[in-house]
Amino acid sequence: MVNYYIAPRNLLPTESMKVNKIMAMKLMLSLALVFGFASCSKNSGNKNASSATGWKINDKKGGFQMNTKYKKQAPAPGLVLVEGGTFTMGKVQDDVMHDWNNSPTQQHVQSFYMDETEVTNAMYAEYLFWVKSVFPPTEDNYKNIYDGALPDTLVWRNRLGYNETMTNNYLRHPAYSNYPVVGVNWIQASEFAKWRTNRVNEAILEKEGYLKKDAKVTKVTAEATFDTDTYLNAPTKTFGGDEKIVLKGKNGKAKPIKTKGSKGEPGETKEPKNIYAQRSSGLINPEYRLPTEAEWEYAAAADVGNREYNNYKGQKKYPWKGSYTRSGKRQVKGDQLANFKQGKGDYGGIAGWSDDGADITNAVKSYPPNDFGLYDMAGNVAEWVADVYRPIVDDEANDFNYYRGNVYTKNKIGEDGKVEIVTSSDIKYDTISNGRVMARNFPGQIAQVPVDEKETYLRQNFDKSDERNYRDGDKQSTRYFKFGEGEENADKADTKRMYDSPEHNVTVDSLGNMVRKYDKSSKRTTLVNDDVRVYKGGSWQDRAYWLDPGQRRYFPQDMATDYIGFRCAMSRVGPKSDKKKRARN
Repeated sequence: MVNYYIAPRNLLPTESMKVNKIMAMKLMLSLALVFGFASCSKNSGNKNASSATGWKINDKKGGFQMNTKYKKQAPAPGLVLVEGGTFTMGKVQDDVMHDWNNSPTQQHVQSFYMDETEVTNAMYAEYLFWVKSVFPPTEDNYKNIYDGALPDTLVWRNRLGYNETMTNNYLRHPAYSNYPVVGVNWIQASEFAKWRTNRVNEAILEKEGYLKKDAKVTKVTAEATFDTDTYLNAPTKTFGGDEKIVLKGKNGKAKPIKTKGSKGEPGETKEPKNIYAQRSSGLINPEYRLPTEAEWEYAAAADVGNREYNNYKGQKKYPWKGSYTRSGKRQVKGDQLANFKQGKGDYGGIAGWSDDGADITNAVKSYPPNDFGLYDMAGNVAEWVADVYRPIVDDEANDFNYYRGNVYTKNKIGEDGKVEIVTSSDIKYDTISNGRVMARNFPGQIAQVPVDEKETYLRQNFDKSDERNYRDGDKQSTRYFKFGEGEENADKADTKRMYDSPEHNVTVDSLGNMVRKYDKSSKRTTLVNDDVRVYKGGSWQDRAYWLDPGQRRYFPQDMATDYIGFRCAMSRVGPKSDKKKRARN
């Protein structure tokens, strides 16, 4: 603020001159302070200057690059935002089984995105078309890739039922295109999510000018595909290293940088840096994946519809309000709110008065969404989630983004110090317990290896690559563990497993014939092991009991049924919600 000085009257000439000098000095000092503060304010708001060093950000000559105009994560195709929060996981109103499978625990889930509907036959058919086009099953090297992705259409068959119409038509016929896909095992659902991640990010980079237009359709081959992790870690190896497809800079406009010489020395020409999209560009989406059990249950319950200030008012029995499966709204009063089995021999009511409009599955969006805007979170088909099944959710170990099933890996580094890319000769296949052969990796991906001591040494949060058995199934958790002996002696003496499940084995002999060894032991005590996954929600052939979001069941991850489908999720990066809220709202 400028201070004005008013000279007193009746001053001598010399005194008046001194006063004028003092006034001028004060005025100049005040103006200097004002302009100084304005200059500081201007620099602090400059997004192209580092607040740490003052260096220029996003300099065309190189240096630190970052998207300073990024606003928020845009919903990827098919997804809706589920704002995170706390809830009681495993709380059910009915527990007729009394198997201690739904012990209530308090959990908190971060905000995430989830598919508005279950993955449909049309969506999965697009995946199959891409796989068949890129990895032709007519070539021996790729035959098992396409065969391994195909849903098991024989799940519709029944020893005492005629269901051949669904066996032959359900997956392909346009009449069922918007029906949820079934016959997909957990492994296939996970692979679909990985494929979807790559195709969505590939389209984004093409739109932003980092990939040649239409190359994803006209130039893609088994040896020239796009993989998100490969692009981020080794962009020059994407699409088989074709520089005509993977453009240098946005729209291929990155040009060599020429510097002027000095004192008779010639200038230099350098290749531009930071010319490919990176995580810091804010363009590349996080991966599509299966939702965790906690995420799925939280999204299905949608307790946000019962919120009053900072509390939930009441407990939902189903994804909708009320204790009944029929609508209470005047316009549609009495209509069923989900597709499920009404009773023995009743899958949809009588002709002319259908209860839910379906006898098997139904088209997605046939019933009202829940308070998060998600459809069919009860009924239609049950859904795979990411978790390995255990009877108890261990909230003492963790109550934030709970998930059992972590198997940590890292990129494989070759002798040249660079990441190794899978080629057509490096594809590895797994023969799963039912004899089906499925690809474990694909050309264009980065080869993965388990984490080792370099990542785990002296860590407190994880100590090995495979953490599926942590605090349940490891040696320390089993009732056979001898606490008085050391870990090494206990390992040698104790050969009993925590979960005594059947061990089916499938091998291939020297002639290429598949040998199936079925475990016929009568001493097996459980079906639980590290390869069974949780599935949630009731289906078209389940009673209303299973529509409760807290109910949980399990099934082998390499097997499929006619009543289990899936939907994808994606983590939210950045703020919890799009709207600023205060505690009292």
